[in-house]
Amino acid sequence: MQLDPATDLSFTRTLAAPRRLIWQCWTEPRHIPHFFVPAPHKVTSVEIDLRVGGRFDTIFEVEGNLMENRGVYLEVVPEQKLVFTDAYTEGWKPAPEPFMTAILLLSDAPGGGTLYTAIARHRSPESCKTHQDMGFFDGWGTVATQLEAYAKGLAA
Repeated sequence: MQLDPATDLSFTRTLAAPRRLIWQCWTEPRHIPHFFVPAPHKVTSVEIDLRVGGRFDTIFEVEGNLMENRGVYLEVVPEQKLVFTDAYTEGWKPAPEPFMTAILLLSDAPGGGTLYTAIARHRSPESCKTHQDMGFFDGWGTVATQLEAYAKGLAA
């Protein structure tokens, strides 16, 4: 996948949990609240319709404020690739102020872990910079750490 440094942010990390479990965590609503936003923030609602055009809606609480995030899946390749965006909501209704498209790539890592790549693709260099300044690397890194710990607990 060709990345554009002006509009794309990404990182890759090896997670010490099987790819099957990482996939389940990202695609089953019961798991999302355990890792999706950096603690102490929390997810209060999740709706998933795991298919192209299906909804991926979350509500999370950040410092007492509820934040609604509605989106759709653009690509679903079981246990390999998950692409979702807030540019549209279910039924392909355009969002008034889209922020990004997320791309998650999963592959097997040596020792039974998962090679985990998270990409945030933005509409403009300005929105990419805003996301970077908001703490993309720290925030998404924290989410990856929380995901790993939670998935390892499922494997036990």
